[in-house]
Amino acid sequence: MIPFSYSLRNLWTRRLTTALTVAGMALVVFVFAATLMLVEGLQQTLVDTGSPENVVLIRKGSETEVQSGIDRDAAAILASQPEVAIGGDSQPLLARESVVLINLDKRGSDQEANVIIRGIGPASLTLRPQARLAEGRMPRPGAAEIVTGSSIARRFRGAALGENLRFGMRDWQVVGVFDAGATGFNSEIWGDVDQLMQAFRRTVYSSVVFRLRDPGAFARYKERIETDPRLTVEVKREITFYADQSEAMGTFLRILGTTLTLIFSIGAVIGAMITMYAAVAGRITEIGTLRALGFGRGSILIAFIAESLLLGLLGGLVGLFFASFMQLITISTMNWQTFSELAFGFSLTPGIAIKCLAFALVMGLSGGLLPARRAARMELVEALRDG
Repeated sequence: MIPFSYSLRNLWTRRLTTALTVAGMALVVFVFAATLMLVEGLQQTLVDTGSPENVVLIRKGSETEVQSGIDRDAAAILASQPEVAIGGDSQPLLARESVVLINLDKRGSDQEANVIIRGIGPASLTLRPQARLAEGRMPRPGAAEIVTGSSIARRFRGAALGENLRFGMRDWQVVGVFDAGATGFNSEIWGDVDQLMQAFRRTVYSSVVFRLRDPGAFARYKERIETDPRLTVEVKREITFYADQSEAMGTFLRILGTTLTLIFSIGAVIGAMITMYAAVAGRITEIGTLRALGFGRGSILIAFIAESLLLGLLGGLVGLFFASFMQLITISTMNWQTFSELAFGFSLTPGIAIKCLAFALVMGLSGGLLPARRAARMELVEALRDG
């Protein structure tokens, strides 16, 4: 068997072509990794928005809270169910909420974007422990006051602490800014549900959110509530509900990323193939000498494949290295499921890193397999004569 150091030495000898090939593969891996990280960041943002102990109820047939409507009688029935947990104040951990979309102007530009306005109840903050008040205070019941997510406060005019926003034919004072971490709540504005429903002339709630007394009772609760003739609601765990919100955009990003990756990978594989064919053409005498020393076709095949795999591995590592810096970037775009502004970042996980390195090795193998076969099938006499 030809020593592994032989393959390393040959790549170092051809430093320029090795660097160019590695750069091409690194670019492909960078695009592939960035796409996976973007989808992962989107899904983490929305899934982390939910809690496994919480349940969301919306009207049957509705995909989002904006489309949903639950009347007050139905909300009262849902609030009286025994599965609803009781808080420290002896009140049900349940919130009747209203969700609408408004247009806001972005800071430093003439652009507008849809933003979610969520009417909350006394238990809403308890149900969302990931959201904590960073500045100011929570809105007083019955007052035209709101709190904004930290992402909204940074990006939109009039949304910072002490500023005012006008919507629903009223002026609303921003009395607080909350930080919900890397969740979708950071891209929302919260206010008193009754005041917001009056302002937008709404008579029904958008959703009902509550915490289960016993998380294991979800299946029984879901079956009973969805078959209750008095109700027309759909029951979902909160994490499932928000995960569904990422489906449309996640699918689009995967398709776009896969298409770009395939296009770029063809060029990278061709580049690796040219590099390896050039290596074979320039080392005909060397190959003949190896055959004369007793190394078989299989050993030569493995040695050249090892070189191409090393090229792929180097390209994968370089691409991942640069892709990791994308985690420092936060982007905002419209969630196609809810048509609202959503801020999220790139997320690199061990699973993504493994997929990217495996993809890089496949590119290296694809580019080096044919040249390696040519080197292995070269006849001893032919190699020594041509050399």
